[in-house]
Amino acid sequence: MAHPLDLTAIDPALGQLLEQELEEIVRRIETQVASDFAPVNTLCLHVGRYHGKMLRPLLVMLSGMAADGSLTRPRDAHRTMAGVVELIHLATLVHDDVLDEATFRRGGETVNRLHGVETSVMLGDYLISNAFHMCSTLGDPSINVLLGRTTNTLCEGEVVQLHHRGDLDLDERTYMEIVSRKTASLISSACEIGALLTRNEPAVRQALAGYGQDLGVAFQITDDLLDLEGQEETVGKPVGRDLAKGKLTLPTIRALAAAGEPLRSRLVDIIKRHDRGDLHQVLEEGGWLDAARVTAADLVNSARQRLDVLPDSPARAMLHVLAAGVLTRRV
Repeated sequence: MAHPLDLTAIDPALGQLLEQELEEIVRRIETQVASDFAPVNTLCLHVGRYHGKMLRPLLVMLSGMAADGSLTRPRDAHRTMAGVVELIHLATLVHDDVLDEATFRRGGETVNRLHGVETSVMLGDYLISNAFHMCSTLGDPSINVLLGRTTNTLCEGEVVQLHHRGDLDLDERTYMEIVSRKTASLISSACEIGALLTRNEPAVRQALAGYGQDLGVAFQITDDLLDLEGQEETVGKPVGRDLAKGKLTLPTIRALAAAGEPLRSRLVDIIKRHDRGDLHQVLEEGGWLDAARVTAADLVNSARQRLDVLPDSPARAMLHVLAAGVLTRRV
């Protein structure tokens, strides 16, 4: 599997190991979702194209290895849980495409474009169901409880975001709460699960869960910036959807809160017209895009500092590199 981050360039030995592990995780996912019914298999094969950076499976494995610096490769339980978190992530992508009315992802048409909303909703549910079935094979109810709490939190974040669509008075605190839940919660849990499967010590679990939480919020901020600034052929999914669907993101929230008249009226008009170009210009000229990048950088620095409690190891070094990569991502 050729990974978008070129893991072997970061660390040849560890990178090669991780790429092999990711191939095994994809095989396990394919085995888990295999059905007796051809239509189900066709849909799952289509969603298999949605694998991108596989950040969450990587974090399960790297967190497990970093929690104990002497662990040179993931344990089998790490592989299982890496598959579980990737299945949940794939389910959220399928459902997100429905919510955003997206027509393509990663260079191909979305499930909802090809097969309709009803099929997409049920496919997302099927993937989540398989994730919990796969998780249950470990025989550890505490992990199921942790993951159940995480998916509850994730769904709450999505519901609150939907509630605030078109809300021009959305404040920064609420935005941060939304992204902490809908994006960062699963990334945080991926890191915490990796740790507890290796070294179930509160300080280690807390450090890696905090790393994932900070990383996840930074990831969402940069994702929001890509939606505003990126090009579809590079990003791999439709851009400008946040504006089109009435979802305010950090730069716009801050600009609206700080702007006096007539700038606020101009911003409101741009938002209502869904004019991505004009919005980008105003936010860039006002320094709001750079300010959002600074916030993301501060979160990445916080995430990296949390790793200080872990023993020095190639896995910990890779976690540092992955965190820094959030700030330069283009996909």
